[in-house]
Amino acid sequence: MKIANGFFAVIFLVSAAIQHNDPDPLLWMSIYGYGALIYTLAIFRKDSRILHYAGLAVFVSYAVYLFFIHNGVYTWFSLHSAENITGSMSDEKPWIEATREFFGLLILSFALLLNLIFRKQRKGSTSSYS
Repeated sequence: MKIANGFFAVIFLVSAAIQHNDPDPLLWMSIYGYGALIYTLAIFRKDSRILHYAGLAVFVSYAVYLFFIHNGVYTWFSLHSAENITGSMSDEKPWIEATREFFGLLILSFALLLNLIFRKQRKGSTSSYS
């Protein structure tokens, strides 16, 4: 798990760093930074289930919001036939931003869920697993 935790910590740290040009950079730097923090703590067995559950609650709730908002994910696949979202964003295609953010939140949520499922607990250890 240390290798997987290291991989996710680096991926989320890089993701946080490249959010500087996002329309709402502080929000997304914080979101990806939270993921990087949890995985860095997990490497040293200093994370806790509460951190995972809090992240999952926030990320899944925000993903649901992005799914249903006007020009959100539902609009993307129902009215725009799930067209390619890898192109540049424009005012004519406002659903691209929400859809990309939605999938970022799904990746974060999936990674946190995997860590919850596969992390090992040691009886009598001094780690802060709870």
